[in-house]
Amino acid sequence: MNNVDVKRYLPWVVASALFMEQLDATILNTAVPSMALNLHVTPLSLKAAVTSYILSLAVCIPVSGWMADRFGTRRIFSSAIALFTLASVLSGLAQNLPMLVASRILQGVAAAMMMPVGRLAIIRTFPKSELLGAMNFVIIPALIGPLLGPVVGGMIVHWTSWRVIFFINVPVGLAAQFLIHRHMPDYRSEEQRPLDVIGLVLFGSGAALLSWLLEVFGEHQIDTTSAAVLLVLSLSLLAAYVWHARLAQHPLLRLSLFRIRTFRVSVAGGFVTRLGMGGMPFLLPLLYQVGLGLPAWQSGLLMMPAAAAAMGMKMFVVPLLRRYGYRQILIVNTLFIGVNISLFALVSVQTPAILIVLLGLAQGFLNALQFSAMNSMAYSDIESADTSMASSMASSLQQMSLSFGLAIGSLVTGWYLGTLPQTDSAAVTVALHHTFLSLGILTAVTSAAFWTLRPEDGESVSRGRTNPL
Repeated sequence: MNNVDVKRYLPWVVASALFMEQLDATILNTAVPSMALNLHVTPLSLKAAVTSYILSLAVCIPVSGWMADRFGTRRIFSSAIALFTLASVLSGLAQNLPMLVASRILQGVAAAMMMPVGRLAIIRTFPKSELLGAMNFVIIPALIGPLLGPVVGGMIVHWTSWRVIFFINVPVGLAAQFLIHRHMPDYRSEEQRPLDVIGLVLFGSGAALLSWLLEVFGEHQIDTTSAAVLLVLSLSLLAAYVWHARLAQHPLLRLSLFRIRTFRVSVAGGFVTRLGMGGMPFLLPLLYQVGLGLPAWQSGLLMMPAAAAAMGMKMFVVPLLRRYGYRQILIVNTLFIGVNISLFALVSVQTPAILIVLLGLAQGFLNALQFSAMNSMAYSDIESADTSMASSMASSLQQMSLSFGLAIGSLVTGWYLGTLPQTDSAAVTVALHHTFLSLGILTAVTSAAFWTLRPEDGESVSRGRTNPL
């Protein structure tokens, strides 16, 4: 297999898979009323179709690195794409809610394999001096998918059937399979480490329970006492995993990697930074539709400038990181993101559309720069033998942080709204404005997470230089 061709096409293969996964995570939300009517259930009961996807993701991501090491990146990635495509077809053909939930679980299992294994193939294919450009390309679908999801879903439901939402994955999946068999390298570990079954049970059950609680909390589907008991149980399971991982010879997730400063700051710092950023794709459509009174398709169009800026940022992120370094970029950019989030508190029915578009453009560029920097720096000091483990750990915590961010945004808005009805556009607008200010301040404060970086950290990726630990 020609290495030049692999480097040329591999980012496209991984990007297409990541786009499918990210788009599917958000596109369903707009179609819920239509799906509920067709499946003869209440819209609220369709929450199970969303949570089942997230739960299976949370449980299965940690095992992806072990499977890639044992069976090879090409076989696992190809199988994941095939399973995801098949599950998409089954979701589109579902005749009732249990069939849809079962299909979404299969989709989540496949998505959990796609993201970490695809990233692992990128890390092992490109030398560290070229890794930033490759990761910069691949991260774009992760930014565009959640932004395009609402508008694409709205248009599909408006013009055709909700089932088409799932069928659009078929041509993308078939094209990805063709590219995989031609250009996907097959990496595997020489050391056949055993699967940490105890760790999988502890971490998987703890992460799944915590993710589920975050999805249903605040929607009155569970009483406060039960929620508190389940929260303590989930945190206890995760704490038990930490204790187990310190003693196990081959833990599911090797926590000792957090001793590497660049990995620790990137993953942990990225986790807290996403807490403020994670709720924006959910909150902005509420502002546009409930606060400004715009229809769903116009609200979706206002999300498009951020997607366009995310695509355009790849021309700037590499030279910016080479000139200013990871420490300065991450500290300053996090502050800018906090300011950008806060400025959405000024958006009202009197705000000119051009100003909203400019805010969206700034949001897309800043977020893309942030994610590209955090994701590429994470592997700057990781040894080749540890890349699969590092990829699994980074992917697991990123997934959890996105769930936490969405939950925090929703809970803060509900707290500001109080007992006022959600149909009161003025009350919702005021609550959202206060939420944007709160999330903006939270995000700006999290820039402190990157203060421990050194000016030379990450130069093995941005400049191809060896970085002392």
